[in-house]
Amino acid sequence: MPETRLRLRLHFGPASMFGPGRADLLEAIAEHGSISAAGRKTGMSYRRAWSLVEALNSGFKTPLVDSSRGGSAGGGARLTETGIAVLAHFRNLEAILAKAGAQDIEALQSLAVDMHDGK
Repeated sequence: MPETRLRLRLHFGPASMFGPGRADLLEAIAEHGSISAAGRKTGMSYRRAWSLVEALNSGFKTPLVDSSRGGSAGGGARLTETGIAVLAHFRNLEAILAKAGAQDIEALQSLAVDMHDGK
C-alpha cells in the first residue's frame, strides 16, 4: 500500500489560507533566493508563484517574502523574519500532528482499499 500522507491546511478567513504548497514555495524561495526558481522547483509557473507570494504577503500582518526586481544588479527574494517564523511554525505543527495522529492514521490506512494494485 502506498504511504499515507497527512496534509494540513489552515484557513484564517475566507481570503487567507496557508498549506503545504505555500510552505513548499517559501522553502524553495529560502533555498534559491528567487521566486522564479522557487516556482520551477515546486512545479509552479512564474505567474502562479508570484501570485502566491502576493497572497502570502497580504495575508499576514507583515510580508513573508521580500523581493527586489532584476536588472543589472540582479534581483532576488528572501524570507523575512515573519516568513521564517510562519514556515517554522507550520512545519512544526505538521510534525506534531503526524506524531500525535500516527496510530489513527495507521488504523485508517488498514481500513482503506489499496487502489495502488488496482483493487
